[in-house]
Amino acid sequence: MIDQSTICAISSSPGTGAIAVIRLSGSEAISITDKVFQSPKKGKKLVEQNPNTLHFGQIVFKDEVVDEVVVCLFLEPHSFTGENIVEISCHGSTFIQQKILEVLVENGARLALPGEFTQRAFLNGKMDLSQAEAVADVIASSNAASHKLALNQMRGGFSREINDLRSQLLHFTAMVELELDFSEEDVEFADRTELKNLTERIEKLLRKLKNSFQLGNAIKNGIPVAIIGETNVGKSTLLNALLNEDKAIVSDIHGTTRDVIEDVVNIHGTAFRFFDTAGIRETEDQIENLGIERTYSKLEQATAVLLVVDTNNPYPIVFGRINKIRERVTNGQTLIIVANKIDTGQRETIQELELLDLTDDEKMVFIAAKNKDNLDELIDLMIHSVNIEAASQEDIIVTNARHYEILKNAHEAILRVLQGLENGITGDFLAQDIRECLHYLGEITGEISTHEVLGHIFKNFCIGK
Repeated sequence: MIDQSTICAISSSPGTGAIAVIRLSGSEAISITDKVFQSPKKGKKLVEQNPNTLHFGQIVFKDEVVDEVVVCLFLEPHSFTGENIVEISCHGSTFIQQKILEVLVENGARLALPGEFTQRAFLNGKMDLSQAEAVADVIASSNAASHKLALNQMRGGFSREINDLRSQLLHFTAMVELELDFSEEDVEFADRTELKNLTERIEKLLRKLKNSFQLGNAIKNGIPVAIIGETNVGKSTLLNALLNEDKAIVSDIHGTTRDVIEDVVNIHGTAFRFFDTAGIRETEDQIENLGIERTYSKLEQATAVLLVVDTNNPYPIVFGRINKIRERVTNGQTLIIVANKIDTGQRETIQELELLDLTDDEKMVFIAAKNKDNLDELIDLMIHSVNIEAASQEDIIVTNARHYEILKNAHEAILRVLQGLENGITGDFLAQDIRECLHYLGEITGEISTHEVLGHIFKNFCIGK
């Protein structure tokens, strides 16, 4: 049941500003505002005005002027929530904002819960659940790439993909279940070959969506990049150069960095989460060894690994370190070998590194981190190597952890359908697995939802949205 009460909240950013916006939604939104709004034009009533119009006047309470405001009217169903909406633009004093809220509550409205405006939009059919969740992601987006992904989802790109899958599955579910009604006649309404082809296409798409979460989550929270290497090769200097600040201590003393230093920086519209790690070397120092263990842990978590090597060292030593790290880099990770200190490095080492054979997942760049030489080249390699360009294409990229868990379950269900078709199992068992897959897909868009799920999703929204 949709709550029929009229809700109100401050929808602009908290704190003092030039202008603040207070929003009401509900069947009585306009009439409640009418009780406290006075226009310079005597006798003017908001309930008699056209939708999508602005009206200047004053908020008055007990014959006292609270503020001069501009009121904007939206009539159901042509509004964000599908209900009557009033937006009051007032001066940004926190006292004025709270006073207007107090006046509205005094006249019949109630304070909105976190995310209640968006929840009403979902319940009134203005958007599905995945689009509603994208609203929060758009608000929280801190870089161009995450904003683009959230905006695409809010506009329904992900929903269309899921709804198309569901409609195809629903057709075959109906055919398979029709067979059950005529089981004694031993007839097949659902062509098994066609069903298998469809199931294979759906399995491939679900796998692709599920696997896209690794990139989507990285873009949303920052691409994890581990900076690793031996002691004194310039890892901390490189981090400071990338962050453009003295975040890490730089010293000639070996083992200065004993723990992981982490920071996020926005580079060309993409957030990168850098981890400067303890230098890898043989040591008896227990604390330093703990730091080295964390270095390998961060290497496993990283999307891109920056292996910093010192070109002042002889090539056999550098080559040995590269091979040791190669053994730890897994499929899906990009290894960028950062040949540092080229301004003072050994010519022979640099020449040998230039001839080093690299795999498709390996890149190399020659820099002088202290002088920031060729830093732009390294940044370009990071951006291209983690496939950021995929975010600007039409492909759907999953960024929501809830969607990822549901897609995993749906993928497992469709794999059981495929296995059942290959093993020739009966239609009743096939129908059960197809229905299970349909159930999971419906959970993404909200066609199948519970109050518990909705409460968990919308409680994390900001009040006023």
